[in-house]
Amino acid sequence: MNLDLLTREALAAFAADHREAFEAELRLLVEIPSVSADPAHAADVRRCAEAARNLFERHGGQAEILETDGNPFIHGWLGDDPGLSTITVYNHMDVQPANEPEWTAEPFNFVVDGDTYRGRGSTDDKGPAVTAFFGALAAKKAGVPLNIHFLWELEEEIGSPNFAGGLDKYKDRFKTDAIVVSDTVWITRGKPSTPAGLRGLKGFILTLETADHDLHSGVVGGAARNPLAELIELVSKMMDGNTGKVKIPGFYKEVVKPSKKELAGWATSGFTTETFMKDHMLKGLRTMEPLGILKRVWGRPTMEVHGVVGGYTGPGIKSAVPPRAEVKLTCRLVPDMDELKTMDRIKRFVKKHNPDVVVHEEHGLAPFKGHVTGPYAEAIRDAYQFAFGAACTFTREGGSIGAVKTMEDILGSQVFFLGLSLPEHGYHAPNENYDWEQAGGGMAAFARYFQTVSGIKKQ
Repeated sequence: MNLDLLTREALAAFAADHREAFEAELRLLVEIPSVSADPAHAADVRRCAEAARNLFERHGGQAEILETDGNPFIHGWLGDDPGLSTITVYNHMDVQPANEPEWTAEPFNFVVDGDTYRGRGSTDDKGPAVTAFFGALAAKKAGVPLNIHFLWELEEEIGSPNFAGGLDKYKDRFKTDAIVVSDTVWITRGKPSTPAGLRGLKGFILTLETADHDLHSGVVGGAARNPLAELIELVSKMMDGNTGKVKIPGFYKEVVKPSKKELAGWATSGFTTETFMKDHMLKGLRTMEPLGILKRVWGRPTMEVHGVVGGYTGPGIKSAVPPRAEVKLTCRLVPDMDELKTMDRIKRFVKKHNPDVVVHEEHGLAPFKGHVTGPYAEAIRDAYQFAFGAACTFTREGGSIGAVKTMEDILGSQVFFLGLSLPEHGYHAPNENYDWEQAGGGMAAFARYFQTVSGIKKQ
């Protein structure tokens, strides 16, 4: 191993020398609209898998496209020596739709504006994926004795419905000593943070049908049931719209509250209410107290209403009683909540208060409690300190990554996080972007991480 190639100066030079190649690879991937939620983009998803495979092969690695019952995996690798330890890096190549009118350029045109890269998928999650890959190239150039494998998914944005089946099918080829995920967001620039937990997700739809067609409100109004009004009333019984508190009995029963040590770390993570509101363009919050916000976003479960469907929504008013309606909701789950128990409580509550309402379950993601001790966690801390000159804080993520718990369960290896995105990069937002400061620093962080973990005794 040539340690001279792994100093901060040498890795900064490596990043600068490979910036043009990095930008070219990221452009190629961003300009493929791999929107997994839209069947019209199925061919683009396939094209993205092929482009990802070709990326590995262009730079001296190996890769295969692995078929699942849904969208494929891309398995790439740099080194496959059975005598060496193996680290697997997980990212996803599918992206959110980009139909927001606020885009200032075509979302699937890659725009370079100085040190900023704009385009759908630039930060979620193609930019961090390509960054990790170039960090691996730097490590291999220096002779780091480690097998570095990559698992790139193409269904993360739709809840990874076929990930478990695919991973179980190919688990022998993904045997690994540890897994590192680069799909998370720091609290603020210049102060790295990494999750010690993720919230899970459970979606469901409430539907109610009370007639066969629109009814004249003057003829039947007052006597006919109104499914929109009934569902709105039901949801108001399920949760407090002002505070967000869920009123279903037992909903919070299994919740593990953050420890005093965790809360102390959150309080010094660099989070501010003002930056949070600016980054997410919020006009108001349920609380303005910083730690109170973090408790709500990271440490507590939620119930959110995402859409109400039914009745007339055109110009003016149509004075008709609608025949049917639905409400779309999700719950974010925290350790140690169980989606089956949660849904059972919701169903019993709905049946008690309106037995005609039908509950339709959607795909669920379990919450994940991460790891903050041990050599792999220390390697994460060291990598951030080395590359960005600042200690990282172990926080939590309010969002979900469906693949994380699945990888631990099926592969039996612990998952850690080395994320690079920032709040201002705009996950799932119009004008999504990434930047060279995070990319260049990220290459150094990953190279350092690979160097450190190569010295951990093979499991």
